[in-house]
Amino acid sequence: MNSRRAEIGALVGLLVLGLGLYALRWALFPSADFHNEMWRFLVGDIGFLCLQVALVTLLIDRLLKSRERQAMFRKLNMVIGAFFSEVGTGLLGRLAVADTALPEVREDLIPQMAWTDSNYRDAERAVAEHRPTIDLGSCDLEALKTLLVAEKPFLLGLLSNQALLEHEQFTELLWAVTHLAEELEARTGFTSLPAPDMIHLTGDVKRAYSLLTLQWLSYLQHLQTQYPYLFSLAVRLNPLDPDAHVEVTA
Repeated sequence: MNSRRAEIGALVGLLVLGLGLYALRWALFPSADFHNEMWRFLVGDIGFLCLQVALVTLLIDRLLKSRERQAMFRKLNMVIGAFFSEVGTGLLGRLAVADTALPEVREDLIPQMAWTDSNYRDAERAVAEHRPTIDLGSCDLEALKTLLVAEKPFLLGLLSNQALLEHEQFTELLWAVTHLAEELEARTGFTSLPAPDMIHLTGDVKRAYSLLTLQWLSYLQHLQTQYPYLFSLAVRLNPLDPDAHVEVTA
């Protein structure tokens, strides 16, 4: 934000300076006689230089940066799509089973084809305000461990993708899921863990679950606007909807 303000300030300053120099030129040198012709054109050239830098260099640079960001955004969404196709959607379903408080907000987390940006904002607000109650007894930790350990090379590969530098939220999600995988992998069993350790694992699950739900909503919003056919399938496979089914019935 500060960088953008500085660029706008520089642009306005150069425009004002350039136009001011042109005004000064005509005020000081109203005629082009041989006595003041050199100074007249010198001041005019400096004014043109300011306008050229403002209108060409800065504006074209911003246009190129905007196109680069759009290209990076498309690549990033491809990475996020690969994550949900490979592991994210299934993982969300496994973690949601352990959230005994999910019924309180479930209706807010079932996107429809007619959803608008306002619906997604309401859903994100519901997730942000939701306080998951994680019951690890309802979650098959051994199966979760097997899934995440098998997918850990994939997760680490995603973290090495340079496109993620532009998406802090998704990077944080990957670190949370990778950390959960390492915590589960480090334990040989889950039947006789001490209470403090269960509390620790509950916190790791809750962190990954909350970040995953928010990112899933953002991903669905992107699909709805860019790839409606993928959005349709994602809605029919909604891991938070116990009544979801892949078959098209209407």
